[in-house]
Amino acid sequence: MERKELIKKYIEFFKSHAHTQIKNSSLVPENDSSVLFTTAGMHPLVPYLLGQSHPQGKRLVNIQRCLRTDDIEEAGDTTHHTFFEMTGNWSLGDYWKKEAIEMSFEFAIKELKLPKERIAVTVFEGDEKAPRDEESVQIWKDLGISEDRIAYLPGKDNWWGPAGETGPCGPCTELFYWKPNDRPTPKVFDPEDEENWVEIWNDVLMEYNKDKKGDYNKATQQNIDNGRGLERMLAVINGFEDNYLTEIWQPIINNIESLSNKSYKENKKAMRIIADHIKAAAFIINDGITPGNADQSYVLRRLIRRAIRHGRTLGIENFTTKIAEPIYKIYDDYDLDKEKINQELQKEEERFLITLEQGLKVFEKITQDKKEINCKDAFLLYQSYGFPIEMTKELASEKGITLDEEGFEKECKIHQDLSRTASAGKFKSGLADNSEQTTRLHTACHMLNQALREVLNDKNIMQKGSNITPDRLRFDFNFDRKLTTEEKKVIEDLMNKKIKESLEVNMQEMTPEEAKKVGAVGVFDDKYGDKVKVYKIGNFSTELCAGPHVENTSELGHFKIKKEQSSSAGVRRIKAILE
Repeated sequence: MERKELIKKYIEFFKSHAHTQIKNSSLVPENDSSVLFTTAGMHPLVPYLLGQSHPQGKRLVNIQRCLRTDDIEEAGDTTHHTFFEMTGNWSLGDYWKKEAIEMSFEFAIKELKLPKERIAVTVFEGDEKAPRDEESVQIWKDLGISEDRIAYLPGKDNWWGPAGETGPCGPCTELFYWKPNDRPTPKVFDPEDEENWVEIWNDVLMEYNKDKKGDYNKATQQNIDNGRGLERMLAVINGFEDNYLTEIWQPIINNIESLSNKSYKENKKAMRIIADHIKAAAFIINDGITPGNADQSYVLRRLIRRAIRHGRTLGIENFTTKIAEPIYKIYDDYDLDKEKINQELQKEEERFLITLEQGLKVFEKITQDKKEINCKDAFLLYQSYGFPIEMTKELASEKGITLDEEGFEKECKIHQDLSRTASAGKFKSGLADNSEQTTRLHTACHMLNQALREVLNDKNIMQKGSNITPDRLRFDFNFDRKLTTEEKKVIEDLMNKKIKESLEVNMQEMTPEEAKKVGAVGVFDDKYGDKVKVYKIGNFSTELCAGPHVENTSELGHFKIKKEQSSSAGVRRIKAILE
C-alpha cells in the first residue's frame, strides 16, 4: 500500500463513521504560542478541545503535517522522524472510550489487514491522581486482546496533559505492533522491547480537568484525540521493519546513494538523517520560514546544517537541492514551492560551507603539537563549526592523534539536557495555556497587528509568528526595515488609546467569504472549512482567530514595547509587555 492509498482509506473509513474531514494546517501554529511548530493534529483544535463549538461538528478527521524538534537527535533510527504526517480523529464531547477503541481496532484489523496476533496494547496503571483505566482494559479484552498482551504503564508513558498548569488531561491507550517477520510474536508483550515492538497509534482519553488547586476532576466535556503516524503505518502494512524502505523515503535514499556512490545498507544512519532533515527543511521553508538564529528559523538552520555535516561524511557537497528533488513528486498534493525551497537550501549550504572551512582552520590550530583532542575542543568543533564526531575522528586519525570520544559524549549529553530544559515551554506538545494573562497578551497581539498596519501605513503587514510567556508577548511581522523610535512611540500610544476606550471584543462565526467581506485580517486558504471565527475588537481590529480573547480591552492594562529587532530576512520582531 502506498501513501495516497492509505490516506484515502483512512479518511473514508472515518467519514463512514460520521466524521467530517478538516483541512491540513500550517507547520507554524497561528493560535498556539506554546510551541514553535505544529507537533500534533490537535493543535488547530485547541479552542474546541477546551469547550468551544467547532463549526464542522463534534466528530472530525484529518491528515496533519507535523514537526517535532525533540526527535532531532533521535532521527537516524528506523521509526523517528522530525517531519511526519499524523492521521487523526477526534470526538469533541461525542463518543467515548468504547467507540474510540473499537474504531481503532476495526481500522487496524479490517481495513489495514494487520494480523491480530501481532498486536499489543498499553493502558494507564493508575496513580494518586486517577485510578487504573480498567474500562479500557475490558474493552480491549472484549475485542480479543489477551491479558498477556496488555501492559499497565505509569503516567510518564500513558497519561497526557495538561499542557499548562491547568486544563484537560487523561489516560492514554496505545497500540503496538510486532515488527520482525522472521520470528513469531511472543505470547507476552514486553513494552520495553522497543527494537521489536513499535507504537503505531495512541488514543488520548481526555477524561479529567486539572484545576488551580492541583485536583483532577471529571471533565464536563470528555474528548478523544486519536493520533497515528502515517510513516509507521506504511512500514508495518508493507511488512518493513525500517520506515525508510517505504515509497515515501526510497526515492530520496536512492538519490543519496547515487550522489555518494555508497550503499544505504552500509551507511544507514547518515542517509536517514540527510533524508529526514532535508524533507523537514523543505516543508518548513514552504510554510514561510527561512534559516536564521532564533526560534523556527534556528531549527530550520540546524536541520539543514546537520544534513550537510552528514553529507560530508559520505563525501558529498553541494547536494541539498538534489536530495530535495524527489520530495516534490512524493508530496505533489501539497503543492510545494520548489523554487523557493531550492533557493533557501542552496543559500544555507553555501553559508555553512564557509563555516566548515573556518572550522578546519580551528582544527589545525587546536591539534598543533598535541597527541589527543580533548572533549572540550571536540565539542567546540561540533557545536560551533558543525563537525560531526566521525569527521573529527577521521581528521585526527590522519594526523596520528587520538580523540576523547567518551568525554565528548558526556559534553553532548550535558548540552542536550540544558537545551531541553530551556526550551521545554516552546517545544511542548499540547493545549496552549489558557490562563488570564495569556488571554490578555493574545488579545494584545491582535491589536498590535492592526496598530502596525495603521502606523506604518502598510495593509500587507501580517503576523508571521508569535510566542507568549507569562511575562511578555513576542510578535513577528513582515516588514523590511527597523522601526524608528518615533514609530514605536506612536504604536504604543495608539495601543494604549484603544485599551482606554474600553472596546468590546465580540466573536462571530461566518463563512470565509463573509469574513473577507467584513474586512477580516488573516490568511485565507484552503485550510479553512465552511465556517471561521472572526474576532472584532470594537471598530479597531477584525481578524480570523480561534481565541482566546478578553471581553473588553480595559482588561489589558498598559502596553509597552520592550524591544524591536530583526527575526529573519524581511521579518521584524517586537517584544512587549502589559503593565
